[in-house]
Parts: sequence; C-alpha cells; structure tokens
Amino acid sequence: MMKKALVSLLLGVTMAAAHAAWPEKPVTMIVPFPPGGSTDNIARILSAKFQQTFGGSFVVDNRPGAAGMIGAAAAKRAPADGYTLFVSSLGPFVIGPHLTKTAGYDPTKDFDYISVAVQAPNVLAVPASSPHKSLQDVINYEKANPNKMTFASAGNGTSDHLTAELFWQQTNTTGVHVPYKGGAPALNDLLGSQVDATFMNINTAVPHLKAGKLRALAITSSKRSPILPDVPTMEELGYKGVTVYSWQAIAAPKGLPADIKAKLHSAVVAAMNDPANKPKLLELGFEVVANTPEQFTAFQASEFARWKKVIQTGNITAD
Repeated sequence: MMKKALVSLLLGVTMAAAHAAWPEKPVTMIVPFPPGGSTDNIARILSAKFQQTFGGSFVVDNRPGAAGMIGAAAAKRAPADGYTLFVSSLGPFVIGPHLTKTAGYDPTKDFDYISVAVQAPNVLAVPASSPHKSLQDVINYEKANPNKMTFASAGNGTSDHLTAELFWQQTNTTGVHVPYKGGAPALNDLLGSQVDATFMNINTAVPHLKAGKLRALAITSSKRSPILPDVPTMEELGYKGVTVYSWQAIAAPKGLPADIKAKLHSAVVAAMNDPANKPKLLELGFEVVANTPEQFTAFQASEFARWKKVIQTGNITAD
C-alpha cells in the first residue's frame, strides 16, 4: 500500500510539473473555416495574446469544410493535453450535428469548453432599392405572398439561414431560402438585388449600410447596437423569440487538464478586454463575452437544444 501510495504521489507530482511547464512545444489552434473571416480573426487575436502571456508558439491551423465539422472532428481526435485547441463559431458547437448523422463528433461529449470570446447579432437587411421599409412591411408581404420572398444565406445550417427559419416560425410566415457557398456570393447577389433579403452578421452589414447600399430593418440583439442606434430590435418590435447572436468561442478536446483550462480562460478574458483589442471589436459590432468554462458549458447546452428544435421544426438538413 505504501509503495502504491508513493507511486501515485510521484505520478501526480510529475503530471503537475508537466502542466506547470506548459507549453513546451507549439500549440495548434484549429479553426474550421478559411482565413480572413470573423472566427479566424478572433483566433489570431487569441493566438497573439497567448504567445505574449505564456511564451511558446500558438499556431492557427485553418481546416475548412463541411460547415466547420471537418475541423471539429479533427479537434475531437487530438490528445487532451493542451496542445490542440479549437476556435469556432456556433455552427460546429450547436448546429452542425443536428443537420447530419455523419458529423464525426458529439459536441455535448467531446469537448471541454473554455470561453465564449465574443458575440454579435444579425441584421435583417434588404437592398436600398427594396420596397420594404420596415419589418412589418416584410411580414405583411410574406403573409400576402407565401413562399415568394427570397432570403440569401452563406449555406444550409449557417447562422443567417437558421435565423431566417426562426423568423418564419416566430412570425407564422414563409419565404424562400437561397443558400450560397459562402457569405461573399450571398452578399454580392443581395447588393445586386438578385435576392430580396438576408439576416447577415452585423460586422458584415455595417460598411454596406453606411454606404447606402443596404437598408437595415431590424437587429436580433436584446438591445439596440451602439453602432446601429437607429435600427430597432426584434424584441422591441414584438418578436422576442428572434433574439439571436452569432458567437466565437474556444474549446479543447475532452479531458483538458484543469490547470491549463484555468490559464487559458484567464488569457481569453485578458485578450478580449485588452485596450488594443476591445475598442476595435466593439467598432465591428462584437460584444465581449469572455465567460467562464461553467457558463460556456451551460450556454452550449441551451443553444444546442434551441437550434435542434428550430432545425427539426423546419425539417432542415445539410443536403
């Protein structure tokens, strides 16, 4: 018994020492989308802060495909030793697995959740030439013309797609979903009035709204955005069920050592509130969240259940 106790003690001391020395080699930060998007930008802000805080090397590894599920599955398969992290938007965490039976991972079991870094609402936008001047105009038109008004999205199961589905469910209206292979072509066709509307992320919408090319009819945040103060929220217009945020967060393969998780959480909070970062994020429409692992875990469960219901009600698949 004494020998076993001594071995256990020595093993514990050895593991603690190993964690204390982390990171002793490069840390891979998997991003399941191409470079240049919101998630990639947040990952690079975090990477820079982590390197400054911990030393060592934190390398952003973009692995796009299957709406983020390829990168998520790769992160799940990695060792839970603190040398692989996963930075993603909400899709792979709470949407993707509801759309297909071949996701390759289970977000309720395969990750340790560290923190939601930021969140941002969506904006219901139409071309500047659109006859629709208000949310009520859209609702009236859709009720008079079922399944006629077109809504663009970056693809099946994306935040803009599911926000439109939720909008239809909450307002008892119907429209036509037009999926594109990414946000850029969807935006181009909206600007060219090839489609009627979209629920786009605020940071994508703002430049085109300010340039007068698009018109914002409503925003999906719980309160008005300081960068779009004249745009009413869905809630104040009477539709509380359409409060939606896109978000970016960081997780790790299940089994992340508690001390490393605590260090990473503190660094996320520092990165998001850094005076060099926070004002820029706010200018883009992001709201800093930087919540705790426990809060993120509870939030993931809530969002997972919410979008499951929307997807099942709308009979939505990834095909």
